Amino acid sequence: MPETRKMAEEAKRIGEDTQEHVKRAGEAYQSAVEDGFEAATRSFNEMNRIFQNVAAEITNFSKKRLEDVVQSWEQVLRAKSFGDVMEVQSRYVQKAYEDYTSQMSRLGEIYLDTVRNAAKPVQETSKGTSRLASG
Repeated sequence: MPETRKMAEEAKRIGEDTQEHVKRAGEAYQSAVEDGFEAATRSFNEMNRIFQNVAAEITNFSKKRLEDVVQSWEQVLRAKSFGDVMEVQSRYVQKAYEDYTSQMSRLGEIYLDTVRNAAKPVQETSKGTSRLASG
């Protein structure tokens, strides 16, 4: 009989230990899921903010380009000779090229920052989850 009691106590202890271990694993899983959801939300918010910045940047650039076109046309209309027209057009083309090149560089930087900033919450969460899984 004492052995039966001992075995029952051991089985109960093992059952409680297993139950506690499963409970902790469930809590860790739930925490990881919540962290992942929060990271995805932060990532989407960052992407949204940056897309708004890109839209504003492109809008401002388009407005500036339109102003430059109007200014160049005004200069063409005031030109007194064909040489003056060619000079105005040449300056316009050079400035337009420089502006477009500069704008593409700025947009490239914005897109790179987008990828970096949007990935940060996910990377931080995955580091935390891998530490959680290994610990």
